[in-house]
Amino acid sequence: MHIPDGFLDSKTWLSLSVISASGISLAIKKSKIGLDESKVPMIGITAAFLFAAQMVNFPIGGATSGHLNGAFLATVLFGPWISILLMTTVNFIQAIFFQDGGITALGANIFNMGIVTSLLAFVLYQPIRRMKDGYLKLTSTFLAAWAVVVISSVFVALELAVSGTVPLAPAIKSMAGWHSIIGIGEGIVSTILLHYLAERKVPSALSSEGQEGAA
Repeated sequence: MHIPDGFLDSKTWLSLSVISASGISLAIKKSKIGLDESKVPMIGITAAFLFAAQMVNFPIGGATSGHLNGAFLATVLFGPWISILLMTTVNFIQAIFFQDGGITALGANIFNMGIVTSLLAFVLYQPIRRMKDGYLKLTSTFLAAWAVVVISSVFVALELAVSGTVPLAPAIKSMAGWHSIIGIGEGIVSTILLHYLAERKVPSALSSEGQEGAA
């Protein structure tokens, strides 16, 4: 889902850079308030996992690529603010050191894969965290993780279309179509890992017991 340099016009990437900078600033402030220091090692492990997962790219028509995201998992575990910072760090390292995503498009990539995904995951998981039926909760978790990937891919398509890079209809068809498949992998991985951690009583920010660090 990384957008390379040259595919967004100046007004689009500049606007998204400003929005992302504001979102990151807010996330830093919110994370300082709710950070549980005992979770720092887990945050580091999750960041490494997300980095590795995003390095596996699938070429997609319309000047971009597809891959697992991981923001849904990070949001459920640590809340949306830490998730935004994790995704920002991962995208920054990938752009600077691996040329995965453009420098001018970094703000857009952080917006699409970090801010949109984390906030959307937070909203979608609110009813799920209160579910008592195990099967329903697992199914809903899968669908929510899938939806986060697909919806964020539509944002990419809209940005490419607004920039005049690709017509809107083909962009949405390509991005949403491919990511509806990639989202299946995202849903499976997220559901399995969250279920595994829940079975072992590993606390998460959006667990049914509370939302520490999420607000």
